[in-house]
Amino acid sequence: MSANNLPLSGTRLWDSLMEMARIGGTPKGGSNRQTLTDVDAEGRALFQRWGEACGLTLSVDRLGNMVFRREGRDPTRAPVAFGSHLDTQPTGGKFDGVLGVLAGLEVMRALHEAGAETEAPLLLINWTNEEGARFSPPMMGSGAAMGLFTEAEILAKRDQAGAVFGEELQRIGWQGEADPAELQRCAAYLELHIEQGKLLEDAGLDVGIVTHALAQHWFEVVVEGEDAHGGSPMAGRRDAMMAAAPLIAAVEAIALTTLAPSGEPGRGTVGVVEVYPSSRNVAPSRVFFSVDFRHSDPDALARMGAALTARAAEISAARKVTATVTPFWYSPHTPFDAALVERARDSARARGLTWRDMPTAIGHDAVYMARKVPSVMIFTPCHGGLSHNEAESITPEWATAGLQVLADAVIATANAKA
Repeated sequence: MSANNLPLSGTRLWDSLMEMARIGGTPKGGSNRQTLTDVDAEGRALFQRWGEACGLTLSVDRLGNMVFRREGRDPTRAPVAFGSHLDTQPTGGKFDGVLGVLAGLEVMRALHEAGAETEAPLLLINWTNEEGARFSPPMMGSGAAMGLFTEAEILAKRDQAGAVFGEELQRIGWQGEADPAELQRCAAYLELHIEQGKLLEDAGLDVGIVTHALAQHWFEVVVEGEDAHGGSPMAGRRDAMMAAAPLIAAVEAIALTTLAPSGEPGRGTVGVVEVYPSSRNVAPSRVFFSVDFRHSDPDALARMGAALTARAAEISAARKVTATVTPFWYSPHTPFDAALVERARDSARARGLTWRDMPTAIGHDAVYMARKVPSVMIFTPCHGGLSHNEAESITPEWATAGLQVLADAVIATANAKA
């Protein structure tokens, strides 16, 4: 049995994407379905109805990860898992994460309609809090399932309003009893996702086969000086903002000038800035900002962090402030499984799709899964590379191509010799 014989429906997938997007829909056509909110619960309930309608059995673990199971001919075999996430950014789009979950659902629907069986059982997963928009850091459900965070640590996290992760999970009715660590026993994990970049669209390609994830290192920076009246003389001020500004600018410069042996530069982002006391006529005494560094070369990534710390020390001395750079989160260079990568390539070739190998510079649940489980990702193009934006868009044809490659690779993996 192969996916070529299944009644996969790109139209049904597209209709499901549009129906899910109405839950938490925004005026500009996007989705605001942040994790552990009432609309997250509503989206989960719809997904539950759809899964159970095609004969799947749902379990929910202690972190709220939703896992649908479809038995195989040999229920003793380790299951083949696939999926992504339904939670979004506050101004998210219709496809980030959702495409992978609902394409997985379409694979299950097609198998159900055909009355077909795979050798190994199949698992379809909706991971909790991939985005990290409300509770930080991102990818909590998969990270804790793979043992990278403790359950207690995750359940105790608070959002900016002070709400506690575990309490919100219970409030919306989606804390289960299953052990998330059971997912470490999967035989494989496959994830379809939009690229969130424009390489595929610019090249006119149908899909991307993701071979590895770039290393990432996040930092938190605090610059502390002294409050001063906006009318006071400039001389002698210990203005935290004027010290933070060149340090923020240095993030871009460090990223562009720290090169891998291939000549590839890094990537640097400052996404959060907080100023104290945040008054129009007070030179600030404290500035907090986040730094996100990424690189294809782990050694170059380490040099980026060292360069930021060195620049902070220089600015501190020159401006008589204190600038502290603290590591916050690290994700190493992560290769995906060579056999799964080749299965995805085989599908693209067999279906006559155009494709390329590529890395992901963005964290996904598959990156955490790859620490313990053979994993791979498949990318579809997205218009202009735009994501985490209400205007995020793809075509039905791109979605269908990704669905086909996912289905082929899942079924080939589930039917491979144990």
